[in-house]
Amino acid sequence: MDSKKTIRIGTRDSELALWQAHTVQKKLNDLGYKTEIIAVKSQGDIILDKPLYELGITGIFTKTLDIAMINGQVDIAVHSMKDVPTALPIGIVQAAVLKRANTLDILVHKGNLNFLEEKATIATGSLRRQSMWLNKYPNHTVVDLRGNVNTRMQKLTESDWSGAVFAAAGLERINLKPTDFINLDWMIPAPAQGAMVVVAMGNDEFVLDAVSQLNDVETEICTYIERQFLKTLEGGCTAPIGALAKYCELEDTFTFKGALLSIDGKQKLEIEKIVPVEEWKKLGFHCAKEILDNGGAELMATIKESLKK
Repeated sequence: MDSKKTIRIGTRDSELALWQAHTVQKKLNDLGYKTEIIAVKSQGDIILDKPLYELGITGIFTKTLDIAMINGQVDIAVHSMKDVPTALPIGIVQAAVLKRANTLDILVHKGNLNFLEEKATIATGSLRRQSMWLNKYPNHTVVDLRGNVNTRMQKLTESDWSGAVFAAAGLERINLKPTDFINLDWMIPAPAQGAMVVVAMGNDEFVLDAVSQLNDVETEICTYIERQFLKTLEGGCTAPIGALAKYCELEDTFTFKGALLSIDGKQKLEIEKIVPVEEWKKLGFHCAKEILDNGGAELMATIKESLKK
């Protein structure tokens, strides 16, 4: 294989997506590889009048780049891992998971938190955040909020909403985190939140060899556990599912927290487990099974039914 090959990095053209692509570009350049960034417009950023789950595509943000990669227009794509469907398209593989950033969700507000005790309107486009918010604040109203991070911040500023929920990592990456926010440490994040993944074609040895050097094993394992939990519950991008795995070096254990909620937030099935390090491979699966066996299967069926309408 030609060692002079330029690795073409496909990305969406939002500021956050470009930041992610540039981060990977710099890491590859530092290793001596030649790279070029190719911005591709994504359907997920364009169709803004419908919630993602109604579009029926779990990989709405990744689809365009998947096609570009399969067509040979780009060699790799960089994604927020929480946006990537648990089943990758045929021929495409996970080449690296970068060291994880902040996993928290935050509430961006307008300088006054009195509304938490009263009636209020909170904005989010995520089913998980909506359900978890309503579970904790049943007298609040949650409204839909679409678009990339910049668009969403702008919409919040122009609205009469009390606040909106964001992933801390996204705002931190592009220096958009305002002074008026609170960490929602009670909210279980989306599986793989705060992690970036690089995908490539499974038969491209040169690229796989290059990109594999960026992999962070701890993040890879934690996100694997979380996504296995999601996949077993059959979440895709459509059910209110939270999952967070953490490695504890001192004890040499993995801690897992997972939750499945009804869309209105009235029902919440939670699990928390600590296992020895060697039991990580089936941890997500076992936790999901436990939830499914304790009311989760019925709840998933109800969710699927209500989303069809």
